[in-house]
Amino acid sequence: MTVGHYLKEFHGLPVFHFPETDTPVELPDAAAVAWRISAPTYCDSDDEQWEVLFERFLKSVDAGRVRALVVGGWDEAYETSSAGIVTALMAANNRLTDLEAVFLGDMTGEDCEISWIVQSDVTPLLAAYPRLREFGVRGGTDLAFPSVRHTALETLVVETGGLPAAVVRGIAGSDLPALENLELWLGTDEYGGDSTADDLAPLLSGSGFPALRSLGLCNSAIQDAVAAAVAGAPVVARIERLDLSMGVLTDEGAAALLDGQPLTHLGLLDLSHHYLSEAMRKRVLDALVPYGVVVDLGDAQEADDEGDGRVWRYVAVAE
Repeated sequence: MTVGHYLKEFHGLPVFHFPETDTPVELPDAAAVAWRISAPTYCDSDDEQWEVLFERFLKSVDAGRVRALVVGGWDEAYETSSAGIVTALMAANNRLTDLEAVFLGDMTGEDCEISWIVQSDVTPLLAAYPRLREFGVRGGTDLAFPSVRHTALETLVVETGGLPAAVVRGIAGSDLPALENLELWLGTDEYGGDSTADDLAPLLSGSGFPALRSLGLCNSAIQDAVAAAVAGAPVVARIERLDLSMGVLTDEGAAALLDGQPLTHLGLLDLSHHYLSEAMRKRVLDALVPYGVVVDLGDAQEADDEGDGRVWRYVAVAE
């Protein structure tokens, strides 16, 4: 989970923060770092807009050798969408000819809360960069991801406090034959996460992403239903890493997971940030650890007692 701090590494490269001012500084080799370009989210009149910074960046480095870009903040990201940034990146595709990775929205809560970040339709970036291997996006407000075909994408990460059902269906229905790593933060309906386990069916069937080896369905308020759907999903038989962390997983969901198809082939099962009883934690460990599965249970969460027998359980990242 990276929302509490800026990315330090992306696409296997250290992140270098491109200067926000035009004061001359020594810049690293264009291909040796992931370049983070960020404008203040609360801009003064003297602050440069993101698009202005980006144009200065293109003129300052050997753009044709840039491999990875991290988009940080932009002016009033809580009100202004990422559409202008998407357009600027698309327009630069004839200059960023070696670009392999993009992360859109590397902001902490001090810049803009994750569920306040206004995104846009991000799929035109995939069309503009057919060689893109890694794509990440943070923020679910106004995010759109209609089904696409992209033959090179290997890693897709979408971090939200609430992922709209239309986005889940769009990703699940995409044709991504090279995709090896998929991580979706489903979130809660209070922040737009209105998907159901049924929306994941095309993904869980295993037919859409033949190369998939790592699957994360994280930060979900419906984690028990997700776990039950995963328990019988054909895709699980060929993945090596399953991440159901950060969500509202209770004994009911964990039992469904263990009572489903075997998980003993996994290299890692991540259930951290959960609401499992001590007995269920022991059952999970006893069922998998003897087979060499690394099980990350992290810390057990305590439900808030609201009286009248009601309890409140929360996902790890919402606002």
